Amino acid sequence: MGAILDAFFPGQAPIDTYGAGGFRFADMSHRGSILCLPSGIHGWNAVTTADFNSASFERILAEAAEIEILLVGTGRDLARLPPVLHQKLRDLRISADPMSTGAAVRTYNVLLAEKRRVAAALLAVD
Repeated sequence: MGAILDAFFPGQAPIDTYGAGGFRFADMSHRGSILCLPSGIHGWNAVTTADFNSASFERILAEAAEIEILLVGTGRDLARLPPVLHQKLRDLRISADPMSTGAAVRTYNVLLAEKRRVAAALLAVD
């Protein structure tokens, strides 16, 4: 899994496509889940919503001052964030919106184009 965490694209870019276990963006492809943050697009080792905790969201929490809206792509189906994590994000003044990964990708692209302070945590889907 080390290679997934080491994957990095500097800067923000819209997501061109998703599915088949990964994402395409900035003429690149990445297999696995990703974090789209102000610092760039990072590989993320979360596979299911069971992986959602403070440790897996550590990079997001570290960049909280730059994030107003966090879109959380929960896979094919909608799932809630763990209450402790949701409260931690709220305490940092981040509006966390869980939704299917497809909806999160589409919303992320719109908000990014509007120059909003948006980030996304996106679980890969097949």
